[in-house]
Amino acid sequence: MTTTTNLQFSPYLKTQWQFPNEDVRGLATQIDISYIDISSKVNARTIGTFATNFPLVTGERWYLSGSSTGQQTLRQVYPFTAAGNIAHGLNFAAITTFTRIYGVFTDGSIYYPLPYVDVVAANNQVNVVVNSANIVVTAGGGTPPSITSGYVVLEWLSQF
Repeated sequence: MTTTTNLQFSPYLKTQWQFPNEDVRGLATQIDISYIDISSKVNARTIGTFATNFPLVTGERWYLSGSSTGQQTLRQVYPFTAAGNIAHGLNFAAITTFTRIYGVFTDGSIYYPLPYVDVVAANNQVNVVVNSANIVVTAGGGTPPSITSGYVVLEWLSQF
C-alpha cells in the first residue's frame, strides 16, 4: 500500500457533533470548529447552479502541473436558437483553459447532445468550438437535425 502526505480528502461531513453543555467557552470553540468544518466541506462540493447572465463558481478545484494551490472553475450558460456564432464576452487573457464545453439542442420534438454525433453519416453532425470572440455551433453539410433552441455550457479555469 502506498502512502502520501498530500492526500485529498473527500468532503464528508460528520452526522453528529458533541457540544459541551455547561462550558460556555468550550461551546463557543466547538461551534467555531464545527462551522469551519461545515463550510469547508460544503465549499468543496460541486455547485449545481447554472446561469445565463454571468459566470458562477462551480466549486471544483483543479490542481494542475503539480501545484498545491487549486484553481476554481467558472461556469456560464449561453442560449442559442440556430447554428452560428454566439458572442461569449469572455476575456481570453484571463482564462487558463476550458475544462468543459458541452450542451444540448432541440429541433422542437427531440433533444440532442452537443456536440451531436450521427453514427450513420458524419456530415449530419453538429459541432461546437470556442474562439476568442465566439462560441461557434456548426451543423454538418448533410441533413443534421434542425436547431430551434439550445444551450452551450462553458466551464473554465480563470487566472483572476
